[in-house]
Amino acid sequence: MARFTLPRDLYHGKGVMGEVLSGLKGKKAIVVTGGSSMRRGGFLAKAQAALEKAGMEVLIYDGVEPDPSVTTVMKGAKVMQQFNPDWIVAIGGGSPIDAAKAMWAFYEYPEVTFESLCTPFNFPELRTKAKFVAIPSTSGTATEVTAFSVITDYDKGIKYPLADFNITPDIGIIDYELVETLPKTQIAYTGLDALTHAIEAYVSTLSCNFTDPLALYAIKLIFANLKNSYDGDLEARGTMHDAQCLAGMAFSNALLGIVHSMAHKSGAVFKQNGETVHIIHGCANAMYLTKVIAYNAKDKRAEHRYAEIADYIGIKGATDADKVKALIAAIADLRSSVNTPDCIKNYDDGHGGKVSEEEFLSKLEKMADDAIGDACTGSNPRIPTHEEMVNLYKACYYGTEVDF
Repeated sequence: MARFTLPRDLYHGKGVMGEVLSGLKGKKAIVVTGGSSMRRGGFLAKAQAALEKAGMEVLIYDGVEPDPSVTTVMKGAKVMQQFNPDWIVAIGGGSPIDAAKAMWAFYEYPEVTFESLCTPFNFPELRTKAKFVAIPSTSGTATEVTAFSVITDYDKGIKYPLADFNITPDIGIIDYELVETLPKTQIAYTGLDALTHAIEAYVSTLSCNFTDPLALYAIKLIFANLKNSYDGDLEARGTMHDAQCLAGMAFSNALLGIVHSMAHKSGAVFKQNGETVHIIHGCANAMYLTKVIAYNAKDKRAEHRYAEIADYIGIKGATDADKVKALIAAIADLRSSVNTPDCIKNYDDGHGGKVSEEEFLSKLEKMADDAIGDACTGSNPRIPTHEEMVNLYKACYYGTEVDF
């Protein structure tokens, strides 16, 4: 039996956040957010004012870090247990929304263990205490419509993708105002993250008639709008906010593939001078996507699905194999047009952090094993052997061709 699950309500457009939040019914709301961007932009104050207009007592829980940790989740859950909110409102990038989803489980079930939540689709029944609103400020993760949350265990250096339809938000608010001032690098990485979501959903072994149209149209919108959004076109930026949401609807139900498996297991494992070199998730996906397409296309069904994507967005080729090559080239061109690196060797975390060859090779074997065991691997068109995953990671580090 297949299942297709989305939030009960999605609101989209410029400036819709205040109207939606002021119409909620309840006594208490906790607002979970990240650093200072939502406060600087005035959006945190707008959200609080709207909730207070609805007659609710409001508590702000801020400071959720990029790539949120198990520790942050547990601290936030304890605050929720003390405050007892009717509504959990998460506003910001994927990190605070993902963190709030995990906090939600521990708020309602303090006795549950993080280890048990790591088993896919093993969450307890939520909404016994609170409902959930997600308001994204980036155009990539689509966590406002998905059944997923990614939480990092820094002691182990692993990102855990939590998966359960219980954590699909009740309400998603796609407000274009929140993305109008995004930094260009963030626009690039999140946009390419959304492209990866849509492509992986379309070739997933769990794709279906309900997910395919969403994935295809998201891909078309991203190819048409990402560069313009990057260059400052606000109409294109609003369209990208819609496109990433459509991609999220597709992958939340069709699931993903090994681009994400590889990104999850390589995002927080490298160090330089004792400090973690974060490979930003969207950038990792962008670097790995073309290599994984070349690998997956050895499967005839996957090759034909990639060719269908090429057909839909107007990429020409005499055969399916030709179309796949042209699609890979088009993705590489799009990636280059928004100044995104093509391989790990050329990656810089923005703070001078780079992944040395020695460090990469020292972590390679374990990364390969961990990626094969990732929850996203099961719906990939091909299940890699250990040797194949090692070679895929090498191709992604050095930028070499994939033909195996």
